[in-house]
Amino acid sequence: MIHVALKEGADLDGFRAAVRRLAAAGARPEEVVFADGSLFTAAPETDAPAVMLSRPMTDLVRLVVCHSDPERYALLYAAIWRTLHGEKHLLEIASDPLVHRLQRLAKSVRRDLHKMHAFVRFRRLEVPGGERFVAWFEPEHFILEATADFFVTRFRSMDWAILTPIGRMRWDRTRLSFGPPARRDEAPEDDPFEAGWRGYYESTFNPARVNLTATRAEMPKKYWKNLPEAAAIPEMVRSAPSRVQEMIAREAAMPTHRTPEKALAAMTDQAPESLDALNRIIAAAPPMVEGGTRAVLGEGPVGAAVAFVGEQPGDQEDVDGRPFVGPAGQVFDKALEKAGIDRAGVYVTNAVKHFKYVQRGKRRLHQSPTAGEVKHYRWWLKSELDLVGPRLVVAMGATAALALAGKAVPVTANRGETRFDSRPGYITVHPSYLLRLPDEDAKRREWDAFVADMRRIREIA
Repeated sequence: MIHVALKEGADLDGFRAAVRRLAAAGARPEEVVFADGSLFTAAPETDAPAVMLSRPMTDLVRLVVCHSDPERYALLYAAIWRTLHGEKHLLEIASDPLVHRLQRLAKSVRRDLHKMHAFVRFRRLEVPGGERFVAWFEPEHFILEATADFFVTRFRSMDWAILTPIGRMRWDRTRLSFGPPARRDEAPEDDPFEAGWRGYYESTFNPARVNLTATRAEMPKKYWKNLPEAAAIPEMVRSAPSRVQEMIAREAAMPTHRTPEKALAAMTDQAPESLDALNRIIAAAPPMVEGGTRAVLGEGPVGAAVAFVGEQPGDQEDVDGRPFVGPAGQVFDKALEKAGIDRAGVYVTNAVKHFKYVQRGKRRLHQSPTAGEVKHYRWWLKSELDLVGPRLVVAMGATAALALAGKAVPVTANRGETRFDSRPGYITVHPSYLLRLPDEDAKRREWDAFVADMRRIREIA
């Protein structure tokens, strides 16, 4: 057995280093025991090579290491081992028992993070040289460091400390530090501001909409003892029926309704009436991604039977100002020709209209757009397709599928016919995927599948 020692709490860096060592050694999950440093001596650092994981897996690791489950590291390593040994798309199989359990752990951590963001209440303390704001919170998991950015960003100008049973976090307006676990009596019980806050909370209470089940779901009762406003809840609930009767007895005042005809007309007039008008708006707008220089507009006839949507322009597309003219575009053109589709008769565009890249010397390196950036461009894409009016919209790659569906859609599991809102659709791989395949047999298989998709698209449209 291989014993791996990690620090108590959420030891993300230690786990990453351990995974590199274990993967390099070919250690199977059942041969590894993870434990905190109180039981075993940590293995020395090595120069083990990095382990390449997908973005969903790295995001999952970042969350699950914060969980209090003592088996969290073993579960994560088991999932990583499987993805490195033939199950590349493991996380897409929600019914897998390991995936299901890890997703539940991640969900629990996300909920704990949300509750800490929402229910930390600072209380003012007089200290030498000024004032400090101190809060007490009892998280379920090891999330203290994971919340640091949120609180520093939100309260950057304050001198504050958050005390918890798992550790303490202090911001002195310039530096963030962490310390040992704290006791409840180290935090103040109240401060003068709380009377005003409680009065405000009571003033926003609507007695006609009392729903204790919903209240407990959003504000679990275990947090009430640290929330000053929670002390008012029992009395507000008790008096709610009588307050509702008083409201009913009072004569209602009829509201003044105004129909905003002018505002609605102005909004209608702002919508572009033609593809040329929309393209002028897109071309004049600043890029919403890092490095973007010029908008690469869609290409093809209005009324085309098929619209192909890719991810974003590449380096060559940015230079030429046309979509799909680089290496991926050449693969795309060959597949169209093989399937008997005339490119001049279809519409070709991208979900993101600008080339996102970082400069490395003379090279511009492609960077995948984030989900937020794809969302920013989504209105343009929807308007563009409404004006072109294709009978079938083809999403080439995960980014295009995200833009058209409004949510993440795994390409492998959903390849083929689908619907994007009320519009008939089709999902296939991005042609650049074929260029990235290292194995010639795999390239040949994927090329045949891609051409088969193009032929099916021609039949549908």
